[in-house]
Amino acid sequence: MASRREAEKLVLQGRVRLNGEVVTTLGSKVRIGVDRVELDGKPVVGAETKWVLFHKPPGVVTTRTDPQGRPTVFEMLPEEMTGLRYVGRLDQPTEGLLILTNEGDLIHRLTHPSFEVEREYHAWVKGVPKRDTLQRLRDGVVLEDGPAQVTRVKILRPVKYGALLALVLQEGRKREVRRLLEAIGHPVTRLLRVRFGPVRLGGLPPGQWRVLQDTEIRALYASVGSETKR
Repeated sequence: MASRREAEKLVLQGRVRLNGEVVTTLGSKVRIGVDRVELDGKPVVGAETKWVLFHKPPGVVTTRTDPQGRPTVFEMLPEEMTGLRYVGRLDQPTEGLLILTNEGDLIHRLTHPSFEVEREYHAWVKGVPKRDTLQRLRDGVVLEDGPAQVTRVKILRPVKYGALLALVLQEGRKREVRRLLEAIGHPVTRLLRVRFGPVRLGGLPPGQWRVLQDTEIRALYASVGSETKR
């Protein structure tokens, strides 16, 4: 019914009741399915938790609206999904797996570096990196916003004018994969995210989406030491 910040304003304005009593204290606990919450006298019903996997095509921006008029991921999804939030954005040229949900608490856990949730990418790069060059990625490279490193990296196969790499990281800084590979002298020509935590892109075509399976949702919760609310 409102964003977190807007909800705080509603509480402070005395418009929210909990079990018939006006609540003006922020952070008051509510037991889902037990307590009764009302806004301006009308019952508040929690939205059904949704989990969606979307294959973002290149050239599409991960945002709700774009002042430059570029296509957005939400324009490619059904209208009922416009209230979902993305889990770990992808920059405009990057393609691949994008998870969207309305489960706000888990978004924080999945994207915070302290939980070390793996992101796996396939990167087409210029030139073929040598063994000691790949080791630099594992040891760490100093970027403008601090040191960064990959957990695992390997060459999958040579391609025209370069190589296809598989890389695994445990954080999602802005353009991190591109900046790391550029720093070692092998800039990216194409970047595809194929896995986020336990969820894999599989054979889902670009521009298509699907609902996550229950096993995938449980695995996401387990990956950050949490239990599913479903």
